[in-house]
Amino acid sequence: GAAGCVATLLHDAAMNPAEVVKQRMQMYNSPYQCVTDCVRTVWRNEGAGAFYRSYTTQLTMNIPFQAIHFMTYEFLQEQLNPHRQYNPSSHMVSGACAGAVAAAATTPLDVCKTLLNTQESLALSSNISGHITGMANAFRTVYQVGGVTAYFRGVQARVIYQMPSTAIAWSVYEFFKYILTKRQEERRAGK
Repeated sequence: GAAGCVATLLHDAAMNPAEVVKQRMQMYNSPYQCVTDCVRTVWRNEGAGAFYRSYTTQLTMNIPFQAIHFMTYEFLQEQLNPHRQYNPSSHMVSGACAGAVAAAATTPLDVCKTLLNTQESLALSSNISGHITGMANAFRTVYQVGGVTAYFRGVQARVIYQMPSTAIAWSVYEFFKYILTKRQEERRAGK
């Protein structure tokens, strides 16, 4: 558990700036011509902190995502593959479902992270300070702009994205675990 938390802290510290740039490039009517233009403009106009404005939200999303993801996968494996044998179809189904559940459950946090990263103009116009900082401020702004349903904007796309991703990841993991375990057993048996 501790290793997973440290890995998430380091991963998100490295990837949060890239996520900020990606989301700003994806905005409808994005003012940025290319990645370097986006990085330069954000750095000049908002400072280095803009690349980490959503860092705590990212952590707040990724830690529960991974916890839900792993618990759901293990629960489904217990149901579909109780003897824990190598079974590609059970690994794919369990992985896809685990990704779907984790993605759906953490979508409100992803919506808030996206708002923090993009500083979307509609949301900014409803914000008194004209700048959205911090998760609490993002949660309030999302609610002001769209109500409870706004927290789940994009949930279907997020689930559809995560299902094949987590199905593939778990299938590959289980495959290599099976191969490596089989080799170890063969060495122990003296073959």
